[in-house]
Amino acid sequence: MTDNWIFPDWPAPSRVHTAVSTRHGPGVSAAPFERFNLGLSSGDDADTVQANRSALQQTLRLPATPRWLRQVHGTGVAELGPLPSSDAPQADAAVSHLPGTVLAILTADCLPVLFCSADGSEIGAAHAGWRGLAAGVLEATLTQLRSPRDQLIAWLGPCIGAASYEVGEEVRAAFVTDDASAAQCFEASRPGHWLCDLASLARRRLEAVGVQQIHGGGFDTHADERFYSYRREGARSGRFASLIWFD
Repeated sequence: MTDNWIFPDWPAPSRVHTAVSTRHGPGVSAAPFERFNLGLSSGDDADTVQANRSALQQTLRLPATPRWLRQVHGTGVAELGPLPSSDAPQADAAVSHLPGTVLAILTADCLPVLFCSADGSEIGAAHAGWRGLAAGVLEATLTQLRSPRDQLIAWLGPCIGAASYEVGEEVRAAFVTDDASAAQCFEASRPGHWLCDLASLARRRLEAVGVQQIHGGGFDTHADERFYSYRREGARSGRFASLIWFD
C-alpha cells in the first residue's frame, strides 16, 4: 500500500493482478478533483479525465484499456473481453474469462468487490452501493462466473465505513426485511437513523450464497482523504478505480 495505490493483499493466484487508485496518483485534475479523478460524471473536464485514464494504463502497465462501465446502481452484469466497444456498457458489474481483460469499477463511498477463481481462469468486479447490494448485484455477478462458489475468492475494497455512514430507516429495511439477522450490521444513531456497515452486509450476502474466501474491508473512504468521497465532497466528488485482470 502507498499513498498513490492500494494493491490488495489476498490469496489470488499469481496470474491475477489487482490495483486500486487514490486521488494522489499521476493525474492532472485541478481542484476540487485534484488530482487523479477517473470519473467522467463528476463535472471534471472530460479531456483531463481521459488523460488521467491514460496515465493509469501507462503507470500500471495494463495489458489493455480498462473496460469502464456506465454504472447506475443496478444489478446488470456485462461479460467482457479485452477489446473495448464504442460505448461503455450500462452495468454495475462485469466478468471476464479472457486473459488481458481489465475490469474497472469506479466508486466514491460505494463498495467495490473484486472476484477471481482459485485457478485464475476467470475474474469479476462489482459496484455495490446500498441499492445495488440490496437488489442483488453481488449474487448476479456470481451467476456469471463458472467456478463453484467454494472455488471463488472475493476482496472487499475501499468504501465508506460504518462510523461515517448514517442512513435512514428505508436503507435498513431494504436489508432487514428479508434477513432479520442483517440488523447486526446497523447501529442506532438517532431516531429513525442508523450507522450502516456496508462491507459487513456484503460479507453476509456472499457467505449466504456459498463464497467462503472473503478478504479485504477495514477502509473508510469518508474519513481517509486519499479517497474520493461523495458524502464528504458532494456532487463534485471525483472517482477512484478498482481494477482486476489476469494473464
